[in-house]
Amino acid sequence: MVDEKIKVFIVDDHDMFRKGLKTLLNRTNRIEVVGEAINGKDFLEKFVHFNIDVVLMDIAMPELDGIEATSLAMRINPNLKILALTMLEEEKYYYQMIQKGIKGYVFKSSGISELQKAIETVAKGKNYFSNKLLVKLIQSIGEINKFDELSILTSRECEVLKYIALGYSNKEIAKKLHLSTSSIHTHRTNLLHKTGCKNSASLMMWAIKNKLIKIK
Repeated sequence: MVDEKIKVFIVDDHDMFRKGLKTLLNRTNRIEVVGEAINGKDFLEKFVHFNIDVVLMDIAMPELDGIEATSLAMRINPNLKILALTMLEEEKYYYQMIQKGIKGYVFKSSGISELQKAIETVAKGKNYFSNKLLVKLIQSIGEINKFDELSILTSRECEVLKYIALGYSNKEIAKKLHLSTSSIHTHRTNLLHKTGCKNSASLMMWAIKNKLIKIK
């Protein structure tokens, strides 16, 4: 039985890039581009009419940018899986998009193979952040008082946080740590409260900033 294709919606204001990307993705035989939008406003008007697995969201767009479009779209459908695909490398954009609920961040300079991997990972409900992004974040860490930052967490919460940052589900973490799924849910809730993060993606970035996970 042939696996069902991943349905992707592209949001980008550059026609040539959008059309070219659509052609490349459709050639993978694993992905089908089902819709396009020229900016955030256009996307909000269209996306509710499509069955979408992953949204590729540009950030800098006229009328309504990707940050606000993501925020508004997530209010309409909190289960929407949005992957930022952008040229913007400034750190502030990572965090703005993460706080709005994206599942991943990939640069337009990435190859089609990495983008396909990112789409497939996000479609499965996991997070994907390009290695280039992670390296930039590690390089920007600077001096951090590790003890002060991490002293707010218990040793068990640090363990759980590492697995969350690596993209594991509550059930998978529970199995690895020999705990109940409800216990992991409680730890996750405590982590969000203690760190001030809003979701798993922002927890991942917090873990990177505090040197709990390393680049492979």
